[in-house]
Amino acid sequence: MDAQQQSASLATPLGTVLLLLVAYPFARAIYNIYFHPLSNIPGPRIWSVTRLPFVRSLLQGTIVHDIQKLHRQYGPVLRIAPNEVTFAQPEAWDDIFRPPQGQLLKDPIWWKRGPKMAVSLISAIEPDEHARIRKALAPGFTPRALKSQEPFIQRYVTLLADRLRETVLAESSSHAEIDIGPWFNFATFDIFGDLGFGEPFDCLQDSRYHPWIALLFNSVKAAAFTSATRFYPAVEYILRRCIPPSLRKMQQDHFQQIVDKVHRRLNYEMERPDIMSHVIKDVEGLPIDVISTTFMILTTAGSETTATTLSGTMNYLIQHPDKLKVLADEVRKRFKTGSESDMTFDALRNIPYLNAVLSEGLRLCTPIPWILPRLVPLEGGTICGVFLPGGTPVSIQAYAMNRDPAYFHRADSFLPERWLPEASTDEKSPYFGDRWEAMQAFSLGARSCMGQNLAWAEMRLIMARLLWNFDFEAPEDKGKWLKWEDLRTFLLVEKRPINVRLKLRAD
Repeated sequence: MDAQQQSASLATPLGTVLLLLVAYPFARAIYNIYFHPLSNIPGPRIWSVTRLPFVRSLLQGTIVHDIQKLHRQYGPVLRIAPNEVTFAQPEAWDDIFRPPQGQLLKDPIWWKRGPKMAVSLISAIEPDEHARIRKALAPGFTPRALKSQEPFIQRYVTLLADRLRETVLAESSSHAEIDIGPWFNFATFDIFGDLGFGEPFDCLQDSRYHPWIALLFNSVKAAAFTSATRFYPAVEYILRRCIPPSLRKMQQDHFQQIVDKVHRRLNYEMERPDIMSHVIKDVEGLPIDVISTTFMILTTAGSETTATTLSGTMNYLIQHPDKLKVLADEVRKRFKTGSESDMTFDALRNIPYLNAVLSEGLRLCTPIPWILPRLVPLEGGTICGVFLPGGTPVSIQAYAMNRDPAYFHRADSFLPERWLPEASTDEKSPYFGDRWEAMQAFSLGARSCMGQNLAWAEMRLIMARLLWNFDFEAPEDKGKWLKWEDLRTFLLVEKRPINVRLKLRAD
């Protein structure tokens, strides 16, 4: 065979391969649009064809806002990828988190643990494994346990007020202009540090972030990027191979700090009524590596989310001075004859407008704005009246649902009055038709947030104590006002400065 014949014989299969490579994406796109089992679900065609628009939105931090716009255009059931459906409909909470056939498993794309990391309460995918870890932790989050933990929490809220008072007094003027967001983080991380490890992070003591927390915030974008690569295994493999040894060591050192804290707490000789004390008493016991990874995750989940809600709520309050005045008056009149030491968890639990303001803060400043996917069982399942094939990832868009005018009157407005008891009983109230069940800030079912009692206690106490001690105002320069809707989301909300004018209480 001469060279020309050999070349021709090679060209034929090569041409076929090239043709297939070119034709496959088009064939796949046609299949995804017209023949895929999810082809009947509304959504933009480009998102249905490829995962790339989703990934781009995720990496830009605009995922919750982009999907909110798509829900407004296509409705409450939305296809956001070739194989994924998301919901902004109240019925989805029960259908996904409390289905009659049993739990929908977490999607490993988002939930699987990192390399060489033990399973944690959050990363446990199998229900039995999750239940075993939760059972050991649950006694530390009961109302009875919270009562015994109150002195620890009161101590750090007092320290927060003291530090802010010192900040005002250090100014030559009658007020100080500060970014209030970090101060909420200082308080909530110190509180959980003490309750979880028997020692704070000393954020309030030093008036700055502990290095462990600073590194955590700096790695949020990287975590979103890592999650995005899991949709493309080859990219994920290459990325892991390219991680420099120095960064790996930094990650190991970051985790080792939590391991050391856990070991120190487990070796305490004295008893203290914190969260870890109940884990120690657990008869079956959890492996030390499971305890360490779980408490590392809980440190973030139990601190950052509470601080986000407080930050967002305060941001809305200073921009609505009429609402702020109503709340400050309620707190100050309730404790007029006593002092702030009378502000116990029990005394604050049933203050109507305080609860209403915080509920509205949870609605508009959703600390977890996007509830990550679960998987439809292999036999398929029905979500919000739509049958979906087995293995379909399904998620809930809390941010979009909380701001949907179909469920809340003037949904984008800060209106705490919607949460007052009379709003749900008075048919003449503009909020009578609001669907409170649409907002589930702490989720539902077997994997609902164990720390919701702690979170509510912290939020009530911090907000009440600050309003008892200080007068808050928005900065005079409106250019410094923060619009919460402009914040980006990288799994967590990326907060920007929340500038407030802070004065010592005038009356």
